[in-house]
Amino acid sequence: MHKLTLKELSAQLQARKISATELATLFLDRIDASDLNAFLHVDRELTLAQAKVADSRLSANDAGQLIGVPIAHKDIFVTRGWRTTAGSRMLDNYVSPFDATVVEQFNAAGMVTLGKLNCDEFAMGSGNENSYFGPTLNPWDKRAVPGGSSGGSAAAVAARLAPAATATDTGGSIRQPASLCGVTGIKPTYGSVSRYGMIAFASSLDQGGPIAKTAEDCGLLLNAMTGFDERDSTSLQRPKEDFTRSLNDSLQGLRIGVPKEFFGAGLAADVEAAVRAALSEFEKLGAQLVEISLPKTELSIPVYYVIAPAEASSNLSRFDGVRYGHRAADYGNLDDMYRKSRAEGFGEEVKRRILVGSYVLSHGYYDAYYLQAQKIRRLIAQDFQNALAGANRQCDVIMGPVSPTVAWDLGDKTNDPVANYLADIFTLSTSLAGLPGMSIPCGFGQGEKNGKRPVGLQIIGNYFDEARLLNVAHQFQQATDWHLREPA
Repeated sequence: MHKLTLKELSAQLQARKISATELATLFLDRIDASDLNAFLHVDRELTLAQAKVADSRLSANDAGQLIGVPIAHKDIFVTRGWRTTAGSRMLDNYVSPFDATVVEQFNAAGMVTLGKLNCDEFAMGSGNENSYFGPTLNPWDKRAVPGGSSGGSAAAVAARLAPAATATDTGGSIRQPASLCGVTGIKPTYGSVSRYGMIAFASSLDQGGPIAKTAEDCGLLLNAMTGFDERDSTSLQRPKEDFTRSLNDSLQGLRIGVPKEFFGAGLAADVEAAVRAALSEFEKLGAQLVEISLPKTELSIPVYYVIAPAEASSNLSRFDGVRYGHRAADYGNLDDMYRKSRAEGFGEEVKRRILVGSYVLSHGYYDAYYLQAQKIRRLIAQDFQNALAGANRQCDVIMGPVSPTVAWDLGDKTNDPVANYLADIFTLSTSLAGLPGMSIPCGFGQGEKNGKRPVGLQIIGNYFDEARLLNVAHQFQQATDWHLREPA
C-alpha cells in the first residue's frame, strides 16, 4: 500500500478498501522503523485523530479526492500541535498557536498530517546538513546528502515514508532535493502559494510547493494548496484552476528550449548523459529541441547570494531572545542577551548569511551591491521572457539539468560554502525570475560510486504555465519508469 501513488491511495480510500486510520498507521509504523532522520516531530495521537475525522467524512460519502491521504510538512510551515523548529536551535520546542495557510488548505481537503520534516536551518542550504537536529540521509545511498533545503521532504517521499510532502523553494530547494532523491517536485509561479505561516528566509524568493512520486500527484496537491490569501501581501489574486486538466495532451509539436549555458564546464558527464537521454525521449514523443541562450545564467549565483542574505538578515532580526525563540541562560545585560542568544541559537551558515546580508545593506554598500543585484535580476528575468514569451518566442518550455552532479557524500562540502552555492547554478535563475519549474527523475549516475544516485530533469515554463509543465512531465512518466524506481 505504501508504494501506491497519491491518486491510487485516494481510490483505495474511496472504495473503502482501506481506512484513513489504517493507512496513517501503516505510514507511522514505517516512519518509526526508519533511520533516515527525515522526520523531526511525529505525534501518533494527533495524526490518528485527523485520520478518524477523515474516516467520518469518507463514511458520509464525501468525494474529496485528497480525503484521508497522508501528507508530511516541511518544518518551515507552522503547525498547531506539532513543533515547528525550522531546523534551528533558535526555535527548538516552539509550537505555533495557528496553522500556516498551506497546512489549513490540506486540512480542509481532508489530508492527514504524519509529522514535520527535517530541513536546512531556516531553509538555508543545499544538502540538509545545516539542520540543528542532524542531517537527513539519502535513501538511495545513506552516505549521500538528500539535497536541500527540503531534504527531509524528498527523502521521506523517496523512502515511501509519506506519499506526499510540502516543501519550499527559495533558490532551488524543491527541485534540487527532488532530483537528488529521485522524486517529482514543482515550484509554482511566485505568489501562487500563500507564504502566511511559512517561516521567512528571503521574502521575494520563498515559494511553497509539493513533492510526490508523480507529476499527476503534484497537480492534485497544487489544486489544494494554491489560491489567493489576503493575509499574504505577495499572494496573487487569480481564479482557482485545475492543474491536472492538460495531463493527457499530446506533446506533438512542443518546442523544448535547451540552454547552451546549462551544458558547459562543470556539468558531470553522468548527469549530462541522463538528461540528454531524457531529451531524446521527448523527441520520440513528438517534441522538437531548440538550442537557446540564457546568457545571464552565470550571474545568478552572485545575484542570489546578495539578495537572499540581505532579505534573510532583515527577516531573522526578529529572533532576539525577547519575544520568542532561544534565550541564553546567562547574560549580563540586554545587549549581552541579544548577542549570546543569537550566537547560541543560530548555526554557522545562518550566521554567515546574516553577516553578508547586513553588509550589503549597510550604508555605502547598498547601492554598490544590493541595487546592482536587483538590476541584474531584472535582466535574468528578461532572458527567460525572450525565450518563452512574445511573438518571437523561441520555445514553449525549457529543459536541462537540475544539479550539476548527483548527490555528493555527507561532509564533502561542509567546509566549503562556495561549493555548496555552486550546486544551485541551474535552479537559481528560475527563482530569481519567479517562474515555475519542476524536477522529474530521468536516470541515475554512472559508475561504482554513483550507480544508485538519481538524476533529475528540470522543466521550466512561463508564468502560470504549471498545467503545461505537469502535462509535459506526465507524458514523460507515462513513457518511462524512472519515477517508479525505489531505493532498497
